[in-house]
Amino acid sequence: MTTDVTTRTYTIDKAHSEATFQVRHLMSKVRGRFTDFEGAIQADEQDPGRSSVKVTIQAESLDTDQPDRDTHLRSADFFKVDEFPTLSFVSTSVAPAGRGAYTVVGGLTIRGVTRPVSVPVTFLGKAIDPWGKERAGFEAEFTINRKDFGLTWNAALETGGFLVGDEVRITVSFEAIVG
Repeated sequence: MTTDVTTRTYTIDKAHSEATFQVRHLMSKVRGRFTDFEGAIQADEQDPGRSSVKVTIQAESLDTDQPDRDTHLRSADFFKVDEFPTLSFVSTSVAPAGRGAYTVVGGLTIRGVTRPVSVPVTFLGKAIDPWGKERAGFEAEFTINRKDFGLTWNAALETGGFLVGDEVRITVSFEAIVG
């Protein structure tokens, strides 16, 4: 049996990674993050089309630095974490999109609803850490419409419009370790 030396499985190092989001609130933007997540990147250097990504986020780990807002976001109005404890992304394809860039397409599941998303990913490189482990870095930023995932709560404003924007910008920065 031979092993494909161009394929590496990287496990996301939570201590050196982040998953954040940003959404409009009235006239400003609210930023938050998820602190508990895990995932793996199967990277094939010779044939990126054989690569894959899988990430699972614990919805309860949502943090906007405002406990009352976090409680509301975890409620049935938004993430409904008691019924839907995880958010997930599972890739269906990976395609090169220029030097160090890839388009990763897959299913994003939030609140039990799965929708296809196309995620532009930048490969930041790889290195050996001081303990002899191979690491690689990846970043991505993309926007979703929260209503597509059943996150429909809002409040109408007297002046017109709504309290919470529909578009959510998601940014992930992952450092991952071989093995």
